[in-house]
Amino acid sequence: MPGRNDTWNRDVRGETETERLDRNWGTLIQELRVVQTGVQFLISALLIVPFQASFGTLSHPLRVLYLITLCAAIGATVFLVAPVSWHRILFRRHRLGNVVAAAHRCAMSGVGLLGIALTGAMVLVVSMVAGTAGGVLAGVTIAVLFLVAWLFAPLYWRGRSDPDER
Repeated sequence: MPGRNDTWNRDVRGETETERLDRNWGTLIQELRVVQTGVQFLISALLIVPFQASFGTLSHPLRVLYLITLCAAIGATVFLVAPVSWHRILFRRHRLGNVVAAAHRCAMSGVGLLGIALTGAMVLVVSMVAGTAGGVLAGVTIAVLFLVAWLFAPLYWRGRSDPDER
């Protein structure tokens, strides 16, 4: 049974289900291209940190934070690149609906891990420059900023929108 979105896409956009899936896939891939570049840059910066002379002066908690940050950045990469693998494996199997749904979940997981990695990177840098209190304050500030910009604001507008008003 078609949902309200399917009916709207058919009536207003004049799209078939396949055309809608193709559009959703194309949009998602464009979004992932933007995010992947940032994650790759972050990982490259994080990978050189242990080879710096000052890394030996990091406290144990900051070393743990570094490892968590690196793991989150690499995890973000795994999830943000996973849709390509899904697409390649299911290519020509008429499973685009599955690919788009899985890619959406992967993208959301990747963006969440990217937020964690960027927050950890901010805490590490500010802690080294301004001390532990400054690092904690910067981490809380950036975490709140990510939550508002990436989660709460979109959810607020999603809740206020009528699916029939597009």
